[in-house]
Amino acid sequence: MIEARGETGSGTLGDILALRAQARGAAGIITDGGVRDYDAVAAIGIPVFSSGAHPAVLGRRHVPWDHDVTIGCGGTTVQPGDVIVGDADGVIVIPPSLAEEVADAALAQEEEDAWIAEQVRAGHPIDGLFPMNAHWRAIFAERQK
Repeated sequence: MIEARGETGSGTLGDILALRAQARGAAGIITDGGVRDYDAVAAIGIPVFSSGAHPAVLGRRHVPWDHDVTIGCGGTTVQPGDVIVGDADGVIVIPPSLAEEVADAALAQEEEDAWIAEQVRAGHPIDGLFPMNAHWRAIFAERQK
């Protein structure tokens, strides 16, 4: 996780720094700044979330200052130990004390969404089904038993 203060006028990192992060065990790279050598970074195979590509080098806009400290990135506070989850839709930051609750809720939502998708595939209209009204919620609850 790299705080770039939302400054997108240069690359926060490029392929060499991304390769170094991967070699040091990083599971992904997240920055609220730009990324230089975007295609080369993508080819490394490490997931990268950024504000987009930018051809300029770091220069004096981004100077590595510290690590394992609380930062602001992408409009949110990120603290050491936070759980970071990302996919093609974006990234979320979860405080460790909420991780289990959020995971349980996400799994329950995925199950509910899969059931709703089955109903839609079967020809049911979306009105009242997505989101579920009391009628559909009762049917869903009965099928879960």
